[in-house]
Amino acid sequence: MEGKMPMDKLIEKVDGSKYTLVVTAAKRARMITEGDDPRVISRSNKPVTVALQEIAADKVKWERTKSGIK
Repeated sequence: MEGKMPMDKLIEKVDGSKYTLVVTAAKRARMITEGDDPRVISRSNKPVTVALQEIAADKVKWERTKSGIK
């Protein structure tokens, strides 16, 4: 997935919360940095950009728990 997706559309992909979007993207970016394969084809080599593209493509699942986001 290439190109920019408006932030409000990305927020809608999660639970409507900027916090959830940021935490989900950060956790996925960390996974990519630690060696996990990207789930989308991207021209970017920046883990956060790839993570946001994965969220936009519905390739990342998240779960809200009592202790945070999993």
